[in-house]
Amino acid sequence: MAFGGLAGVALGLLASGLALGELLHLQPCYWCNFQRLLYIVLAFIGLCGVMLPGRAKSWGLLAGLVSFGGVLAAGKQSWMQFAPQDAVECGFGDPTLIEQLVDWLGSLWPSMFMVTGLCKEKEWVFLGLSLANWSAVCFFALFLLSLWMLFRSNARR
Repeated sequence: MAFGGLAGVALGLLASGLALGELLHLQPCYWCNFQRLLYIVLAFIGLCGVMLPGRAKSWGLLAGLVSFGGVLAAGKQSWMQFAPQDAVECGFGDPTLIEQLVDWLGSLWPSMFMVTGLCKEKEWVFLGLSLANWSAVCFFALFLLSLWMLFRSNARR
C-alpha cells in the first residue's frame, strides 16, 4: 500500500510539474530535469515495491536514498536561485556529470528532458516559494515516507 502511494505521489508530482510548466510556459533547466528523473525513479521504485513486496526493506532504503538525493538537487537549485551572484550557471564551462546525463536524456526524450531554461531563474513563485523550493519540500516528504516504509518493514520481521 505504501509503495503504491509512493509511486502515485511521485507520478502525480511529475505530472503536476509538467502541467504547470506547460500552462505557465516555464523553461526547465538542468536541475529541474534531473529532479524529473528522480521522480520517475521514485515511481519505478514504488512499483517495484508493489510487485516485489518481499524486498520492502531494500525498496524503502533505495527510495530513501533517491528522495534524499532529490532534496539535495532541489536544495542546490534553490541555493542557486537564492544567491545567483555566488553560483555558476548550469551549462557554462565543462559539463558536470548531471548536465551530461540530462543532455543525453534530452537527446532520447526531448519533450521530457530538453533543457531550455537557466537554473538561477525563479520563473514561478507560490506562497513565497519557487518551484525548486516546493520540489525540495516534496522530496523531503517522500524521504520521510521512505524512512517510515524502511522502519515499518524492519518492525514486521
